[in-house]
This record gives sequence, C-alpha cells and structure tokens, in this order.
Amino acid sequence: HVQLVESGGGSVQAGGSLTLSCAAGRYTYKRNCMGWFRQRPGKDREGLAVLWIGGATTTYADSVKGRFTISKDNTKNNLYLQMNSLKPEDTAMYYCAAGPGCTLYRGGYDYWGQGTQVTVS
Repeated sequence: HVQLVESGGGSVQAGGSLTLSCAAGRYTYKRNCMGWFRQRPGKDREGLAVLWIGGATTTYADSVKGRFTISKDNTKNNLYLQMNSLKPEDTAMYYCAAGPGCTLYRGGYDYWGQGTQVTVS
C-alpha cells in the first residue's frame, strides 16, 4: 500500500529550478510532520526541509536555506519542494517522508517514498 509518491525530478542546468511534488495518502498526511531528504551516491540520507502539517513551522538545512522552499496543499494532501539556484552538488535522489518527529534527522520518520532523481549539470 503506497503512502508517498514523489514526482518532478529530472535534469537541469546549474542555476535552474525544479519543483518536486509528493502525493500523500490520507493516513500519511495525518502524521505530525513531513519532510524532504536526499541521498547522494556514497553519502548518508540528508534532511533538507521539514514542515509541521498542523501549522506553518518549517526548518531547513543550512545547505539549502534561502534556495529551497517546502510547502503543502492540504486540499490535495500534497507536499512540495521548490528548488532554486540549483548546483551540481544538489544532484541526488530526493525522498519525501512523513512521521511524528519534526526534525531533519531521518529517524523521526516512518513513511518514505521511493524517491525521484535530480541531476544538476
């Protein structure tokens, strides 16, 4: 039973923009928090942005602060990540997650999507 489905990844030139979407199942969207993570080859999964579903509180990793924006559409149970000023080092598999812990630490999440690839050249 799929709970989270990411889309919107692709290839873009440095300096460009992409918007990732995450379609959440009804029960997944009921978790306290949702977030975006990424995993680069040979690296640990890194927390990028977190949003508290019950309000508007957000948290960003320093590496993306000012460039990435997390948002939600409650009418569609969708989560988004607007990514601007992309850099080659942003190349990674990007994951949507939902869980009880509003943290950039992956342990706070118990539902994960399958990921969408972003390549910046």
